[in-house]
Amino acid sequence: MLGIGPDGAEAIWLTVQVAVVGVIASLPIGIALALLLARVEFPGKMLVDGLVHLPLVLPPVVTGYLLLEAFLPHGPIGAPLREWFGLSVLFHWTGAAIAAAVMGLPLMVRTIRLSIEALDPRIEHAARSLGGGRWHVFRTITLPMVTPGIAAGTALAFARSLGEFGATITFVSNIPGETRTLPIAIYSLLQMPGTEAEVMRLSIVSIILSLGALVLAEWLVKRRAA
Repeated sequence: MLGIGPDGAEAIWLTVQVAVVGVIASLPIGIALALLLARVEFPGKMLVDGLVHLPLVLPPVVTGYLLLEAFLPHGPIGAPLREWFGLSVLFHWTGAAIAAAVMGLPLMVRTIRLSIEALDPRIEHAARSLGGGRWHVFRTITLPMVTPGIAAGTALAFARSLGEFGATITFVSNIPGETRTLPIAIYSLLQMPGTEAEVMRLSIVSIILSLGALVLAEWLVKRRAA
């Protein structure tokens, strides 16, 4: 494919795998947070909103460092994972998926939230007045009507995950075949002389993947508005 070697192909496949897993893992959280922020008023709502969107404005290296501290063997998340399940995500592709999920979550939540806020709440109130429970109304009315927004948010988060670099390399390092995603592979090649052609080929693949996800997200947004 475009003259890309085995290492480049491995990085491309790993990037797609990390992005897909990260998006799937964060989707239920994204929907729940979007619904909470769009429909519920509670003390500290602005703080929660700020925390959700914090990865958008923080340097990615800081986000990666915080993830590293949280998932260390003695960290607040890493310790229970190790003690209860014998698991560790450090220096593993699952850690890269976590970093991708965290970095893509704000875009997902914001897009889904806007879709929920655009839905007339009187429709949901009418369904509840006819005897529908909250879960039933959400499952049969709210969720189907905001599905295009959910799909658009998922596509945007996927596009963001494809380009994730700073948080990933800080959190799970740069291990070939394990955590070396496409952006990290490009960075690694830039450190070596005579790799300009390979860098260009991988950059073209990165552009194609990201542009495809963005075009899909834009199409889904327009479909939602139609």
